[in-house]
Amino acid sequence: MAAIPTNLRQIESLVEIVARLRGPDGCPWDKEQTHESLTQYAIEETHELVEVLEYPSGALKDQKMKEELGDVLFQVVLHAQLASERGAFTLEDVISSIAEKLLRRHPHVFGDTKVEDSAEVVRNWDEIKKAEKAATQTGAAPVSPYALNVPPLPALQRAYKIGKRTEKLAFDWEDAEGAMNKVEEEFAELREAIDEGTDEQVQAELGDVLFSLAQLSRHLDLEPEQILRRGNVKFETRFNKMVELAAADGVDWGSLSMDDKDKYWVKAKEILRGK
Repeated sequence: MAAIPTNLRQIESLVEIVARLRGPDGCPWDKEQTHESLTQYAIEETHELVEVLEYPSGALKDQKMKEELGDVLFQVVLHAQLASERGAFTLEDVISSIAEKLLRRHPHVFGDTKVEDSAEVVRNWDEIKKAEKAATQTGAAPVSPYALNVPPLPALQRAYKIGKRTEKLAFDWEDAEGAMNKVEEEFAELREAIDEGTDEQVQAELGDVLFSLAQLSRHLDLEPEQILRRGNVKFETRFNKMVELAAADGVDWGSLSMDDKDKYWVKAKEILRGK
């Protein structure tokens, strides 16, 4: 086994390691990868990091966060390595680009702009971002200031962002009650589609329900993506506890009736609530 470089913590060492993995005598798996084939790993590693970020504070969170940040960094360096191999850009270019962006978008820190609070910082950021986009659209058709221009994101998060954008454009419900009424309206239309409609109509109405739920979350000042992640964890924890209880009773899970499983579900719920 080769000795681990003493300067492994340095970015230069990481870049050299990734280049070696992609080299003639490198790793077959790494050598086969493309930007496209790595897409799923970028998503997975980012989601694993997000999950750790929501851990309770403590040594375990810090350790896991360090590991997951490293995995995300590896993805960044690997994509930069692929790009450098075809002469597109290098990791140095990536770092320079984000450094320049931070300098431009923080004139209240690196310039003479004065701000009163974080809300003004966000407004300035949006204005600077808008100006940057306009400057790069040379020869292209002008984009309407009322266009949504919401970036590609996971579907639930994008629905939330779309709502934030339409809110700024004064196309929104006045309060959470209005959003709640819309949710109920969409549920009624979904039920009608399930009872009498086609598969396509059911899909469309279910999409409307999910979108309206994201907007209700927004009006309640809650992030729907975060809420669903926590809901997933809650369900998984309760399900695993339910199976654990059945095993402790010497019961074969597969042989249980649905009624018996429901009883274990309720028991698991009560135990976890008592924690």
